[in-house]
Amino acid sequence: MKPSNSSRGRHKTPKKQNTPHTSSESTGIRLNKYIANAGICSRREADVFIKAGSATVNGKTITEMGFKVQPGDEVRFDTTLINPEEKRYVLLNKPKNYITTVDDERGRRTVMDLITKAAKERIYPVGRLDRNTTGLLLFTNDGELTKKLTHPKHNIRKLYQVSLDKKATANHLKDIAADSFKIEDRRVFVDAISYIEGQPKSEVGIEIHSGRNRIVRKIFENFGYKVVKLDRVIFAELTKKNLPRGHWRHLTQQEINNLKKM
Repeated sequence: MKPSNSSRGRHKTPKKQNTPHTSSESTGIRLNKYIANAGICSRREADVFIKAGSATVNGKTITEMGFKVQPGDEVRFDTTLINPEEKRYVLLNKPKNYITTVDDERGRRTVMDLITKAAKERIYPVGRLDRNTTGLLLFTNDGELTKKLTHPKHNIRKLYQVSLDKKATANHLKDIAADSFKIEDRRVFVDAISYIEGQPKSEVGIEIHSGRNRIVRKIFENFGYKVVKLDRVIFAELTKKNLPRGHWRHLTQQEINNLKKM
C-alpha cells in the first residue's frame, strides 16, 4: 500500500538550503558582498579571505569567487555566524572626555555610550578623535565605506578649528602650508591653513587628509604651540550644522550617496 499524504509529510527530505549552492544560481547575493554587508571588511578584502578559506556556507568551506549565498543559508566567517545587516550611518558631534573606542578596559566613557539608541545594528566609529578633541565622528556598519573613508589615497577632507595658547605667526602658518617639515621622520602634508576670520590669531583653521594619530596637535607642537581646543568641523563634506555637541543624527540618503561617490 502506498504511503498516505500525511506519512509523506513526516519523512521530508533535507531542505535545499542545507547544502551549498553553485555560483550559477541566478538569485542570492555574492559571498564577498554578504561578508562586506555584515560589516567585516570591504568586498576586495573579503575575496582574499574567501580564497584563504575563512568563509563557510552551511558547514562547507567556500573558496569559489562569485559564489552566491541563498536565503536561509548559514554563513560563518572564521567560525562566527554572520548576517548582512541593514546599513546604518550615524553622525555624532563628539564632546570632550570620551574615548573613541568600542570599549575601554579602564572603564572610561566611550563614544559608544553616546549612540546607544542610534541603531539596533552594531555600528563602529570611522577613524578616531582623541579624548579631548571634539567634533564630527561618523559611525557605520558599512565596511566598504569605512575602508574608503579611512584610506589616505582617497584624500578625504577633514577641517579642524584649532585654539592655540598664543597667537600663531604668519611665518609659521606659511611653513606649515609648505609641507617642508617632518614629524616622527615622516613628511607632513597640509591641504590648507589660515586664520579664522573675525577671531583672534590664536584661532586657526587647518585642513588635512592624513589619519595619523594626534597629527594636528603634533603639527602645532612642532612649532612651539600648545593646542587648547581642537574641533573637527568638517569630515568628508559632512558638517555640524544643526547638530549640537553630544547629539547624533542619521545621514540623509543624499549624504550617503555623496560619500559613496568619493
